[in-house]
Amino acid sequence: MSNCRYSRTPDKAVDVLARTLFGEARGEKVRGLEAVACVVINRVEKAIRRGGYWWGNDAEGVCLRPWQFSCWNVNDPNREQILQVTDNNKVFASCLRVARRALFGGVKDPTQGATHYHRIGLLPAWARNRIPCAEIGNHVFYKDIP
Repeated sequence: MSNCRYSRTPDKAVDVLARTLFGEARGEKVRGLEAVACVVINRVEKAIRRGGYWWGNDAEGVCLRPWQFSCWNVNDPNREQILQVTDNNKVFASCLRVARRALFGGVKDPTQGATHYHRIGLLPAWARNRIPCAEIGNHVFYKDIP
């Protein structure tokens, strides 16, 4: 694998991304985990291209940006679970593997460049009148959202 260009602290980035995957998509198959990981990577790529972006400039910043990934919100019931889970948990161990591969360039983006997603059955305001670029597992993915 190549070097991690999405963080200056790759070990922390792997941990934060894996916890984000666990909180946002732990019921998904590997492809669904990869898709959510690619949303984070696509956001970082956009920030790199633009010389910075409001949602963060590295993987940790993107994941931890308030109100972007609900599992990190203080009032979200998943938050305590993602903070306490260890790699003894089989699902989290899988999230760690996907996070590592995504951060080091080992995941082909199944979302076609998506920077946003939501769960099927929900329609957040930002997604109204937008055309999805992918539907993977229980999530709908979008690109070109400001």
